[in-house]
Order: sequence, then structure tokens, then C-alpha cells
Amino acid sequence: MHVTDKSPEQMRWYLRPFFWLQRRRYGAPLVPALVWARVPALYFALAGFYAALDRRRSPLEPALRSLVQTRVSQINHCDFCIDLNAAVAAERGGSMKKALAVGEWRGSDLFSARERLALEYAEVMTQTEQRVGEDLIARLREHLDESALIELTALIAFQNLSSKFNAALDIPSQGFCGRPRSK
Repeated sequence: MHVTDKSPEQMRWYLRPFFWLQRRRYGAPLVPALVWARVPALYFALAGFYAALDRRRSPLEPALRSLVQTRVSQINHCDFCIDLNAAVAAERGGSMKKALAVGEWRGSDLFSARERLALEYAEVMTQTEQRVGEDLIARLREHLDESALIELTALIAFQNLSSKFNAALDIPSQGFCGRPRSK
């Protein structure tokens, strides 16, 4: 890791409840959260943005969100994000096999048409040499209303921010699941 570790106990008192919740949910505080929390204003902005994306009333189903996040993480070579997002995708979708196959979604029958389209969009948005074209948007509109399209776009942008941040700082996996290889 390119930054020094700080424990939750070394953080400001008002941040500690967030780490307690993470310990309850994941068994340990999330290392990227400990890094972001060293600048509390950034941590709260990031946590608020993610909470808005991952809310229960999102027009995007939880399993789809996690699959998209896993794929973006693979493209950006973020070991931590691949690990966490694949574990959450398996939990939400009921299948570790599907979560681990997200890098091969094109050749797999495990993914629905809606999931395939979202994964294609995630790849095009994430790979900087590509641009989102009218054809892709037209196909997305067959499966998503405008609000869902905006949320999917925001989720992909968020995961690019998160995975690029973690990869740049070499934040390691925390062992939540078997790691699907970056592709």
C-alpha cells in the first residue's frame, strides 16, 4: 500500500460509528474507508454519493449494480474492489459462479439481456479509448427509463473513481471471496 495504515481508533471520534458498522457487516473495517477517512470531508462526500446509488428504491436491482461494479473493478485492476464487489454480487445474486464469471459475460449464458447491456455500457464507459454511441444508448433505452440510465451512468462513474483511487494507492484485497481475474 502506498499510504500508511491507520486504525479506526486513530480516526476522529465521529467517524468511528462508520467503522463499527463495517466491522459488523464485513468482519473488519474496509481499508479504503480508512484511507478516505483521513480526509473526513472526502469520506463523507464519497459515502453520501454511494449511499444514494445503493439505496433500496434504486431503479437498478442490487445484483445488477454489484455485477457492474465488479466488471469496472476488473478493468481498472483494483484488487480490493474486485474482491468486495464480487462477494456482494454473489450474495445479492445468489451465485458465486456468476460473480466470478463477470469478466467472461459475453460468452456466458449466466447473464440476462439487461445485465449484458449494463456490462457492455460499463466497459465502454470505463475503457477510455471508447465512446458511448447512439446505438448503445438506444439499446439501453429499451431496458431502462431515463432515471435508471442516469443512475447506471453515475454508478459506473462512481466505481471508476473508487477503483482507480484504490488501484493507484495499491490497496489490497481483504479476502472477501475468490478473486476473479482482471481482464
